[in-house]
Amino acid sequence: MKIICQNKKASFEYFLLDTYEAGIKLKGSEIKSIRAGNANINDAYVIIRNGKPEILNMFIKKYEHGTLFNHEELRTRELLLNKHEILKLSQRIQKEGLTLVATKAYFKGSLVKIEVALAKGKKLVDKRETIKERDEARRISKEFKNRY
Repeated sequence: MKIICQNKKASFEYFLLDTYEAGIKLKGSEIKSIRAGNANINDAYVIIRNGKPEILNMFIKKYEHGTLFNHEELRTRELLLNKHEILKLSQRIQKEGLTLVATKAYFKGSLVKIEVALAKGKKLVDKRETIKERDEARRISKEFKNRY
């Protein structure tokens, strides 16, 4: 599994509850651009429109050697999930007020997969606690390093 890009802000901004693996419909020039390492999902999120999950704000740079039929960089792309998973996700989003966030894009064999997480937004207090825990873990690891 070769990771293309990750959304590191997602774990800081949200409580990630469940993760799902989804395929993605891409054009040929998009796949070539992704193989060149020109993709970004930092601002990407997923919505379910007409029973189909779609990823918005996923940036894929235009392919350098593309023709006039090159793709748009920020177009809406369809995700591929099972019908059962789509129904389950849409119900949880409506009932609990959760969000779908793209956390990781990677190659699985020759296919591009997107890891989608069902997330609940953090408040400012929760973000401060996350920062505090991270600083504490860093301090402890420094002490162990200096001791041994």
